[in-house]
Amino acid sequence: MRGSAQSQNRAEANAVVWLEAPTLPKAPPAQRIVLDQRNLSFFPHVLVVRVGTVVDFPNNDRVFHNVFSFRDGKRFDLGMYPVGTVRQVRFDRPGLSRIFCNIHPQMAAYVVAVDTPYFAAADRNGAFSITNVPDATYTYRAWRPGGPTLTGSFASGTGAPLQVKWP
Repeated sequence: MRGSAQSQNRAEANAVVWLEAPTLPKAPPAQRIVLDQRNLSFFPHVLVVRVGTVVDFPNNDRVFHNVFSFRDGKRFDLGMYPVGTVRQVRFDRPGLSRIFCNIHPQMAAYVVAVDTPYFAAADRNGAFSITNVPDATYTYRAWRPGGPTLTGSFASGTGAPLQVKWP
């Protein structure tokens, strides 16, 4: 299924959309997920993962970093670590984690852990695609940096895109 995210009639890059699927078994993806540190920034700025996923935090910058999250979601502090080092965090419950570096206050990112295999982050044009969604009616949730979480209903299999709009 495909869709788009907008806020005030403009594309909403970095919006996260997921479909609730409470009857599916819990199984995190086997692939490696990375929240990189380079050029004194986190990349990507917004990352969405399934609950249980281990995220790598490599330091591919020229300086030391100390990655942490102390509010909401997953709380952790990876301590100070040098260039070329990788630390890991398992996001073991649903929620939003705000990620920072205590050495470089301008560095910030978000990790959204969801308890469903049906999720996506919107690209810079606000477009997203969620693959392998069985035909059914779902409750969807949508979040964006600085905005409220939206909730609605969506019937997949109709061919109609999911249009998520913040006022």
